Amino acid sequence: MDKVIKNGTIITEAESFITDILIQHGKITALGNMDDRLDNAHVIDAHHQLVMPGAVDVHTHIDLQAGQFHTTDDFFTGTRAALCGGTTSVIEHLAFGPKGCSLHHQIDAYQQRAASLAVGDYGLHGVIQHVDESVLREMGELVQEGITSFKIYLTYNFALKDDDVLRVMRRANELHAVIAVHCENDALVNYGRRQLVDQGKTAPYYHAVSRPNECEAEAISRMLHIAHMADDAPVYIVHISTAEGVQAIREARARGQKHIYAETCPQYLLLTQDCYYQEDALKYVMSPPLRHQSDCHALWQGLADGTIDVVATDHCPFNYRTDKQAGNGNFTKCPNGAPGIEERVMLLFSEGVQKGRISLQQFVKLLCSAPAKIYGAYPQKGCLLPGSDADLMMIDPNASSEIRIHALHGAVDYTLYEGWKLNGDITTVLSRGDIVYQQHVFTGTPGRGRFISRHVTI
Repeated sequence: MDKVIKNGTIITEAESFITDILIQHGKITALGNMDDRLDNAHVIDAHHQLVMPGAVDVHTHIDLQAGQFHTTDDFFTGTRAALCGGTTSVIEHLAFGPKGCSLHHQIDAYQQRAASLAVGDYGLHGVIQHVDESVLREMGELVQEGITSFKIYLTYNFALKDDDVLRVMRRANELHAVIAVHCENDALVNYGRRQLVDQGKTAPYYHAVSRPNECEAEAISRMLHIAHMADDAPVYIVHISTAEGVQAIREARARGQKHIYAETCPQYLLLTQDCYYQEDALKYVMSPPLRHQSDCHALWQGLADGTIDVVATDHCPFNYRTDKQAGNGNFTKCPNGAPGIEERVMLLFSEGVQKGRISLQQFVKLLCSAPAKIYGAYPQKGCLLPGSDADLMMIDPNASSEIRIHALHGAVDYTLYEGWKLNGDITTVLSRGDIVYQQHVFTGTPGRGRFISRHVTI
């Protein structure tokens, strides 16, 4: 049956207006007055509600093996939580595969798991953990298969050396692919961790001490210079957490670099390293760590002035009662990561829009259109245009809600935002025209999610 969303206030990245939306066969087919289409349609009354594109989360680790630990979600629980939080599309960052494996190794494994479990639509970033001619050739093959972005790390066991980073960036530029980068100075982080452990400073607080702002800022600056050496290759800096990182982005753009994209996450906007003094501090062990209030302020300013393009999550859930306890007594043993896929949209709406830090149009750009455009899913995703997938979320801005772990839809046993009061509430979510969440009831089924084949955009 056709669907008509009636009387809603449509929010795009550029404007707001009241109109109706016609949905047919999972696609948006028209905007305008639909009074003549109501007799044979399922009508959704959106009076007094904000109707927006379904959010796009381009930085998730839903299904991740990290050493001995595996994230608590799979593609069903992870995409279910995403949908109930207004996120209709995710692009997953893959775990490292066996040493020396092909790029297709992890892609194939994730495709197999996601196909039968995902309830929401998903894309995949390739992960590059070594560089040789075979890997550079495979990058081109994957771009042809709709995987137009790749993740590299400047830290962890498969960190790339600078010369290999340059090789990857030059190849990406040839392919018009986007390289996402985790920027921390690996040598300095590991030096700091060893020093602290040798001194017996192993409480969770020292996780933040071991990875100071300078480790992120230096790596971001170095990465941007390498991208410039690769003829201004497209580079996307994930999870920026520091004022210095924001400034490095500004300086590179001022030098004339055009293809720089910057991301932050709700935890870096809203939480500080004071959390590491709490009894449950292990919940907040993530990399990069939480920072100072001054860094939060700089990140909000970066959103407001356009320095930061995207708010994603870096959703990487490990249970507090079991997995995280491995770090009890030694923070270096704690699996890095935290949940957030369901909380992101309403946190940014309540703390950003409702508090006047960003506009509704910026909200849609940061969560929907910009991530879809940067990573080649637009206009299929991230917008409300005829021909786009009918992915929508509806928010009642006059309602109130509260974050409680028992009401969330992922598999993890905690939220970083337990008890947070929110101004606004998600009332309805549609994924390709299907109502998958309405009035706090989830109705999706495993396997209905589809792979998002993306195109190059640069």
